[in-house]
Amino acid sequence: MTDSLSFSALKEKQRAIRAGFPETMGLRVHRSISWIGRAESCGDDHDARFIFLWIAFNAAYADEREFQWVAPGERAAIVDYFGKLVARDEERRVYKALWQRFSGPVRMLMENRFVFNPFWQHQNGIDGFEDWEERFRTSSRSFAQAFQAGDSVRVLSFVFDRLYVLRNQLVHGGSTWNSGVNRAQVRDGAAILGFLLPVFVDLMMDNPKEDWGRPFYPVVE
Repeated sequence: MTDSLSFSALKEKQRAIRAGFPETMGLRVHRSISWIGRAESCGDDHDARFIFLWIAFNAAYADEREFQWVAPGERAAIVDYFGKLVARDEERRVYKALWQRFSGPVRMLMENRFVFNPFWQHQNGIDGFEDWEERFRTSSRSFAQAFQAGDSVRVLSFVFDRLYVLRNQLVHGGSTWNSGVNRAQVRDGAAILGFLLPVFVDLMMDNPKEDWGRPFYPVVE
């Protein structure tokens, strides 16, 4: 299902129906698809692929709230975006995409302590995170319950909490390019974004009248 949503397939669909897109939504889709295309050309460079796909994700969801530099506000914007997607996802494409990969990159990511924020809080000596292992087990149980219940918004929230840690490691210089010590999470993270982002963008194109928010950086002549 998701494998057919390549850059070329998304671009072909966008060109065919973009005349009916509101300007702001059309700009989001146009930008996101362009970065999906760039990510496809990365080959085995998982670091670059993940970063380009995260840019595609930002292009699809981010609005003014993200640029207030308040982390809880950014998380709220992401969860709000997931809620809009899932509400319009009548065929449960997002959940099916996750389910198809559950035994692979999704499960591996959720079992990887190196993308669990409390683990790093503890490693950095911050008080209150000595119980990170119990938090990790609790998070894993809650994720499994959300998955079994078919709660796609909660499942996405859990997955992207982990991906956001990985995003910070890469973007803020917390890892070495092509390092041998972080291959699993970068590979799995890129794979997850690679099969979810095209579904997100495709759902947006199927629902152009939804309020997807105004891009913070519009095109200015």
